[in-house]
Amino acid sequence: MKKQKDTKAALIPQEYVESKILLIRGKKVMLDKDLAGLYSVETRALNQAVKRNNERFPEDFMFQLTKTEANLLVSQNVIPSKRSLGGSLPYVFTEHGTLMVANIIKSTTAVKVSIVIVRAFVKLREMMLSHKDLQKKIEAMERRHDKHDQHFQVVFKAIKEMLNPPVEKKGKIGFRSNKAKQFTQH
Repeated sequence: MKKQKDTKAALIPQEYVESKILLIRGKKVMLDKDLAGLYSVETRALNQAVKRNNERFPEDFMFQLTKTEANLLVSQNVIPSKRSLGGSLPYVFTEHGTLMVANIIKSTTAVKVSIVIVRAFVKLREMMLSHKDLQKKIEAMERRHDKHDQHFQVVFKAIKEMLNPPVEKKGKIGFRSNKAKQFTQH
């Protein structure tokens, strides 16, 4: 006889969960509001349960965002507005923290959804490792063929640019004519 899957966990695509994983302070984390939504509880209830079990959540499992970090998430449209935070700074949970939340919520939905979340974290970790492995292999090939053929250099440069896209520089918006420059020089 087959086990019946929890309908909520079965309906959550792993890609959706992956899209909720953010990189903050060099750690892959999920916002408390996103985690609460996945576990089918209110954010307030999730945070209360965490506070009641504070000893289970060291800083490498969970931390609270600073005002600057929260403002950055709002500016990047990760959070719709500061009002959506409910007047307090959000907490974020690492992979281990999301598992601990599932343990303190103790619902079948939380257990099943935590499996989907862990798989998403693992998939992202594997993708990052394969990216590093690919980059190392390309660099090794580049060293081997460095002296033999300059044509390879063009190919290696193009591949490196694809692996490490340039960071966009945001300039000032507007137009400044040469006449305006002349007036400001006097």
